[in-house]
Amino acid sequence: MTASIGATIMVGASAMPAMAQELLGQPTPGAGGIALQPAASELKHDAIWFHDVILMPVITIISLFVLGLLIWVAIRYNKKANPVPAKWSHNTLIEVIWTIVPVVILLVIAIFSFRLLYKYEAMPEPDLTVKVTGNQWNWGYEYPDQAVPEYISNMLPEDEAQARNVPYRLAADEAMVVPVGKTVRLLITASDVIHSVALPAFGLKTDAVPGRTNETWFNAERTGVYYGQCSELCGVDHAFMPIEIRVVTEAEFAAWVASKGGSMTAAAAEAAAAEVAPAAEATTDTAADAATSEPAATPAAAQ
Repeated sequence: MTASIGATIMVGASAMPAMAQELLGQPTPGAGGIALQPAASELKHDAIWFHDVILMPVITIISLFVLGLLIWVAIRYNKKANPVPAKWSHNTLIEVIWTIVPVVILLVIAIFSFRLLYKYEAMPEPDLTVKVTGNQWNWGYEYPDQAVPEYISNMLPEDEAQARNVPYRLAADEAMVVPVGKTVRLLITASDVIHSVALPAFGLKTDAVPGRTNETWFNAERTGVYYGQCSELCGVDHAFMPIEIRVVTEAEFAAWVASKGGSMTAAAAEAAAAEVAPAAEATTDTAADAATSEPAATPAAAQ
C-alpha cells in the first residue's frame, strides 16, 4: 500500500510540470493563479523579480505597520482609555521622520524601477520586425523584413475554439508567428482609436495610438503558444481582440514565411540594394558631369 501511495504521488508530481507547460502563456486557474503569469522572456523575469523581491516586501511592511498603528491608536487613545485628550499640536521629530522615510522608500523603489524601465527601452539589435496595427476590432500583422504583407487576426468563434481545444476569447484565427530565441521588435500603431498590446508572458503592455508608432520588444525563451489581449477600452467589441503568438523554430518560421508569400532573403536583398544605390547615384552623377562638360568644349574646338 505504501508503494502504491508513493507511486501515485510520483505520478501526480510528474503531471504537474506538464500541466504548467500546457498553461504557459495563458491565465492559470486555481492556486497558481494568485501570482503573476509565468515568464517566457527576459523582460518578464526581471519584472517578476522587481514585483516579488522589491515591491511586495515594501507593500507588506508598510501595510502591517499602518495596521499596527491603527490598532494601537484605537486601543490606547479611545475615549474610555484616554478621557482627557492631549493638547500638543505637533512633534518636530515625528514630522521629520514621516517626511524622510517615505522619500527614502521611494528612492529605493526608483533605483530598481528605472533600471527595469531602461532595459525595456534599451532594445538589443532586432532579428525580426513585426508591425502591429490595432483596428476596431481585430489586429493586423505585417513583416516588412520578410516582405510578408499585412494579414488580419480575428478571434476564433466559440464553437471553433472548442473544436480545437483552445481557450475561447484568447485564441485567434491568424497568429503572430516568431522564431524562438530571436529579438522581436514590435512597431505598434492603430488605425482608428487607441488600443493596447498586452502580452503577460512577455511582460509587455504598449498602447497603439492612431498617427503614432510605439516600439517595444521581446525575446521568447521557448516554443509554444502565448496569448494576450487588447487592454485599452476601444469600443463595444473591446473584449474580442485577442493576441495569439506562436513561437516556433527557425525552420518552422521560414516555412511559415514562405506560406505567406514572403522570403527570408528579402531583408538581405533590401540591404544589398541599399548598398548599391549610393554607388549607382555616384555613377549617374559622374556621367552627368561629363555630359555637361562636353558642350562647353565644342565652341572652343569650332574656333
